[in-house]
Amino acid sequence: MTEEAVVLGEITLPGMRSSVAHARAFLRELLPCDHPALDDLVTVGSETVCNAVTHTASGQAAGRVTVVLLARGGAYRLEVTDDGAGGSRPRLEAEDGGESGRGMRIVDALARRWGYREDGARTVVWAEFGNG
Repeated sequence: MTEEAVVLGEITLPGMRSSVAHARAFLRELLPCDHPALDDLVTVGSETVCNAVTHTASGQAAGRVTVVLLARGGAYRLEVTDDGAGGSRPRLEAEDGGESGRGMRIVDALARRWGYREDGARTVVWAEFGNG
């Protein structure tokens, strides 16, 4: 029998740079401070919220970003929903020594797996942690 995912928490934030810190604090409240996935999960949440504010319509006036953390068994799924980027989707950038373009490489390195899905004009970037 497949176990249903449980929503541990959900928050919608304005599409502002300061929302990155609010997302980090929100995620830190959802797991015990000694949980082995906590730091990776918070780092990935920070990167994906920052990307949403920087590279999508979420960073424009009245934009928003929604952060959801789900649990199933020993695994966690982080979902960050942005207001869309006019058809552009998250992707790994080649290393070029620049100061930007590292966000999704960090996500790729820390998450067990990650991807995205469309939700109308919005994009949901998800990342999984743990043994699920």
